[in-house]
Amino acid sequence: MTLKATELWTYIGSLLGLVAFGQTLINALLPPEIRVVIGRLTCRLMDWFSSYSFIDIPEYDGVTANELYSAIKLHLSKTGSFTAKRVSMCHLSNSSTFTYSPANNEPFPETFDGGKVLWEHQVSQRQNQGYSWKPMPDDKRSYVLKVHKNDRDRIVVPYLEHIMEHAKEIRRLNRERLLYTNSKSLSWDARSQPWEAVPFKHPSTFETLALDPERKARVVADLVAFAKGEQFYQKTGRAWKRGYLLYGPPGTGKSSMIAAMANFLSYDVYDLELTEVHTNAELRKLLIRTTNKSIIVIEDIDCSLNLTNRARKPKRDPNAEPVNVMAEKSDESTSMTLSGLLNFTDGLWSCCGSERIFVFTTNHIDRLDPALLRSGRMDVHIFMSYCTFPAFKILTANYLDIQDHRLFPEIERIIDDAHMTPADVSEILIKHRHNPDAALEDMVAELNAAKEKPWPLPIKEDNTVEDEEEEKRALETEMPDEGDMGNHFIKYENCEGSEKTDDLKKAKRPGDADECYIEKCEKFHKVGNQIDSLKILKRH
Repeated sequence: MTLKATELWTYIGSLLGLVAFGQTLINALLPPEIRVVIGRLTCRLMDWFSSYSFIDIPEYDGVTANELYSAIKLHLSKTGSFTAKRVSMCHLSNSSTFTYSPANNEPFPETFDGGKVLWEHQVSQRQNQGYSWKPMPDDKRSYVLKVHKNDRDRIVVPYLEHIMEHAKEIRRLNRERLLYTNSKSLSWDARSQPWEAVPFKHPSTFETLALDPERKARVVADLVAFAKGEQFYQKTGRAWKRGYLLYGPPGTGKSSMIAAMANFLSYDVYDLELTEVHTNAELRKLLIRTTNKSIIVIEDIDCSLNLTNRARKPKRDPNAEPVNVMAEKSDESTSMTLSGLLNFTDGLWSCCGSERIFVFTTNHIDRLDPALLRSGRMDVHIFMSYCTFPAFKILTANYLDIQDHRLFPEIERIIDDAHMTPADVSEILIKHRHNPDAALEDMVAELNAAKEKPWPLPIKEDNTVEDEEEEKRALETEMPDEGDMGNHFIKYENCEGSEKTDDLKKAKRPGDADECYIEKCEKFHKVGNQIDSLKILKRH
């Protein structure tokens, strides 16, 4: 047995020596060109009998970086790292997560559209390079894709396109998101930027947002449909953008809603301060400097610009002196106007980017011009109401970590009449966050006290844009005669001072003879038999 093994190793050694002698003889007798031809013929012969095709994706195409190579690296960092036995790990400076990639020469399979593929990362030493204005790395890196010949024409191109899109999404999710604010227009120059940025770290999410679950689900579904609607917007010929109007009393979570939207979509946020924008041209420059996949926010828009209903402006007296029309136009061209803002949200300049969301907030929706509220500019109107019981349960789960309590039925009975904002409720819960019983007992006391306080006219939710515009048109109609005013408006005979005062300060609450509430009204004047200007107080 030992002899046979010795003979076997002798034969193997002789064979290896013969191969080495033949290789030396070939290198000595055959020129390099012929050896290259023989090598190519050998590879073609092997490929002819092989069932697979091989595709090389190098790191550099000449001296230019290959985007497909970096996209494959990102794609495999999310998929290949779970199947490969050996991986490499790194953390980039502008990334918020770790990046994994399969190690060199480590094969890892994938499946796409029913076809199986095999990836392998190959690294070899680069040949000596001469002088170059852009030196290349010493290592030559490339990905090799092994795919069956029957599946090559069917899946290779769609598969690589899928990888490019997946890598683009990974870059967006991994990068650090930013919160921008516009700089003063006087500081702009050729080298400065109109936007200043800081990292966006707001922790608000839809899970922690104090909003009715049904309304929250509708908002989330609308955001998902928008983010996935690129083909729909292209097919319908619409700009890929959407407008949201958040309105309601202060402290109801409008800013938290914006942060939750940004965190849900992983978008950057541009907080536009209109008081720093002096002209319509500056507004357009700010718009074209925003990026795709971003949320452009204008908070308290009714306080930033004169956006009142243009139909309510007083008519010009025909007997008054003529006005210099050219001077008025000159003033409009050098100032920020409502027309410029409308073009900003729905004009030609609003189409200079894609996948962008406009969000406006206001505490007084009735002060905004109907042209700003229509569909196409503000597509979705979200009413941020006072704290309801479903929203209260979300807050107790966030701050007290409880899902049920013996005081919940009593709180559910009185919370709608107390008109407390989620911000007020949160402050009470924070004070007693380590003692749920004390927090809820204090909550019941505060709710009962809030019920006894005079409360302002509530802001009603508008279900559709059409209902809101119909109400505005009704408010703009001609005022009725004084004799008919009692059928439509709050009577004024209970006001302090004379029967009709210039500044209405107190009015009886309808249906309540004892309690009064403060309501500031506009001055009204009599012009003949017509009332020129009067703030309408509707019964509720």
